[in-house]
Amino acid sequence: MVEPAVILPSDPLFPRRVDPHFAWEASALRAVGSGHVLLDHDALLAGDAEAAVRRVPAGPGPLWYRGWMIPTARYAELAEVLAARGRPLLTGPDAYATAHELPGWYRTFEALTPTSSWLPGTSWSRSALAEAAAGLGGRGPAVVKDYVKSRKHEWAEACYVPDLADLDALERVASRFAELQGEFLAGGLVVRRFEPFVRAADGRAEEARVWWLDGEPVLVGPHPDSPANRVEPDLSAVRPLVRRLGCRFVTTDLARRAGAGAADGAEQWRVVEVGDGQVSELPSGADVETLLRALLKA
Repeated sequence: MVEPAVILPSDPLFPRRVDPHFAWEASALRAVGSGHVLLDHDALLAGDAEAAVRRVPAGPGPLWYRGWMIPTARYAELAEVLAARGRPLLTGPDAYATAHELPGWYRTFEALTPTSSWLPGTSWSRSALAEAAAGLGGRGPAVVKDYVKSRKHEWAEACYVPDLADLDALERVASRFAELQGEFLAGGLVVRRFEPFVRAADGRAEEARVWWLDGEPVLVGPHPDSPANRVEPDLSAVRPLVRRLGCRFVTTDLARRAGAGAADGAEQWRVVEVGDGQVSELPSGADVETLLRALLKA
């Protein structure tokens, strides 16, 4: 029997089973000749890392994680207890934080991603917000998010700022964002220049998610929010930056800037987001077996 190499979240109601959201990945693992072990994600978030891994047998054998997002501090705790069992995570805590949070990856991709500034913490003074806006030129449209996620589904109230020169609007949107994120606010506030992207017939951005392993793209597909919108991005400008980032398993979300002309060349494909591949969502219908085979081989 092949030693399991992937750890998946367990079902909160039936802890001996995989979380239903990741059941198709468990089936795909069986199809490629591997198994999985289970993580109690709720216990990990509650701060009990030992309880979270009680169903992980002792090693030897490293693990990839595939599952729900984990705060960086909790991920470090998970890595520590798994290493003590002889089951080290193949993505270490530093690499996880680098790919998972915008301040970790932004400088590497700065030339290909919207201009951004950020403020740590969960509340921000008006003067700090003004300084963050000044870092983007002090005017023009922007979006706010935390180090990991936005609230784009509450676009007008908790995401989009029509003009950074309107500090009242920036403060209002940032406060509402923090209120809605609550305890799930990750790291701090990011203020990010708004860029218009090419949109499909359904109004959604034509966005691709690319899965990279050891600097090579192993799966290219649509963004999970719009699985029907399939595009083929030009990766020539992105590939060297992924390699420079130095993280083994990452994702990049790419979209074409609206109005970009031929003079822009490959740079018209913009990096909307970077993520750790272990916690990035797969779109429905993705070729998960190809991805898992690459992970197990690596």
